[in-house]
Amino acid sequence: MRNRGQVFWEWADPDLHFRNFDERMADGSLINIQVRVSREHLTQLFLGIYALDGKLLLEEGHMDCKGQTMTAAMTWALKRAHSWIESDKLANR
Repeated sequence: MRNRGQVFWEWADPDLHFRNFDERMADGSLINIQVRVSREHLTQLFLGIYALDGKLLLEEGHMDCKGQTMTAAMTWALKRAHSWIESDKLANR
């Protein structure tokens, strides 16, 4: 079970359709990316990273992905997540 933080709850809007992507890492941590188009036609993105036990490690909400498509925003977020995980591993050595 993911322990969602305030960023997720501020980003969440059950009335908007979104695309979801999850990736489970070798250490059991989970990357969760959600992307949508707002009522104002802005691409919006949520990125969450959670430990194996569901503990919140990182959450980011981006309310305007500056002209990116949903696919481009999701690709950017996945690269960002992998980069964050790698830098977190190096910092905790």
